[in-house]
Amino acid sequence: MTIIRQYQLVMSDGEIFEGEGLGAELSDGLAVGEVVFNTVLTGYQEVITDPSYAGQIITFTYPHIGNYGVTSADDESGRPYCRGVIVRDLARRHSNWRSEGDLNSFLRRHQIAAIGGIDTRRLTRHIRDSGSMVGAFGSADRPTLLSAACDDPGTGGIDLIGSVTTAEAYTFGDGPRLIVAYDFGVKAAMLRHLAEIATVIVVPAGTTAADVLALRPDGVFLSNGPGDPAQAVPIITELAALLGRVPIFGICLGHQILSLAMGGRTFKMKFGHHGGNVPVRDNRTGRVEITSQNHNFAVESGSVPGVSETHVCLNDGVLEGMVADDIPAFSVQYHPEAGPGPHDSRYLFGQFAELIDANRDVAA
Repeated sequence: MTIIRQYQLVMSDGEIFEGEGLGAELSDGLAVGEVVFNTVLTGYQEVITDPSYAGQIITFTYPHIGNYGVTSADDESGRPYCRGVIVRDLARRHSNWRSEGDLNSFLRRHQIAAIGGIDTRRLTRHIRDSGSMVGAFGSADRPTLLSAACDDPGTGGIDLIGSVTTAEAYTFGDGPRLIVAYDFGVKAAMLRHLAEIATVIVVPAGTTAADVLALRPDGVFLSNGPGDPAQAVPIITELAALLGRVPIFGICLGHQILSLAMGGRTFKMKFGHHGGNVPVRDNRTGRVEITSQNHNFAVESGSVPGVSETHVCLNDGVLEGMVADDIPAFSVQYHPEAGPGPHDSRYLFGQFAELIDANRDVAA
C-alpha cells in the first residue's frame, strides 16, 4: 500500500498550498528555495539537471510531468542542483522507447524532494503578480515552513557559481579550433555544440586570465550559471583582462558577466524568463526566433558602452543580445543550444566559429 506524505508549500508572503510528498524524503522536514515557474511542455529532465537552477525550486506549469520517463542521455549535468520540484501531477507510469526509468525514482536517487497535487496555475499567477519569492515545502508545520521561507535570501545578492563549477579543468571534443570554456554551471548541450566547431577545454570559474591566455585559445566561451551576476566580482575582473585579446561568446549568465566586465549594469527581474517558447527579435534583420530561456537577472538596456544591442524579447522588451563594436565579443541572454527547446538560434555557434576564424586572419 502506498503511503501518502502530506506536504504543504508556504511562500514567504504567507500564501499556502497543500499537496503530497514525492521524490526524496526530507530528513529535516522541509526544502526551501526561490520558487520559479517554467513553461516547457517537455524536457523536464533537462530543466531539473540545469545547474542554473541552483538555489531554486522549479514549478512546472504543464500539468502532467514524467510521462515519458528519464534517460541518462538527457542529463545536462552530473546531478540536479535545484532545491526541489513542484508539479500538478507526476505520472505514475512512463512510456517511451528511450526511457531508462521513472522521474520519481530519478528524484529519489538524486535526493531531490518534490511536492505534487499543487494548483500550479494558482501558484504561477501568484508568482507572476507578486514576483519570484522564496518558498518552503515539506511535512513541517506552517510556522516552521514560513520561518524557513522568510529566512532564506533567495538568489539576489548571492554568488552561487562556486557551488556548480568544475573542480578541475577537462577537455571535451576534438574539433579544429581551441576554445576555453568558463564553467559557471555549463550545460552538456552547450559543450556538444561547441565540440562541433572546436576542441573545448572547460576550466573552473576561478581560472585567471593569465592561465587562460597561457592555453593559447582561439576563443573563450562564457557559460550559463546560477545566482546574481553582480556578485561574481573576481570573474568580472579577470574577464576584463581578456577583452580585445581573444574572441568571446557568452550565453545567459555569461552574457550578463560580459556586460558587467564591459561596464554595464544588471538587475533582478520580477519573475524571470523560464521556458521554451520565448519570442526574440534580431534588431538587425527583423527575424524573430523562438527561444529557450532560463534567467532571473538581465542586463539593463543602454547600460553597456561600446556595443550594439542586437536582440530584444518581444514579450517585455528585455535586452537579449549584443555585439561589441570594436572588439571580437558577442553574447545572448537566451539559450541557442536549447536542451530543451527550439533550434532557431543554433546558428550562433557557427557565428562564433566565423568570429574566431576572422580574428585568426587579422592576427596572421
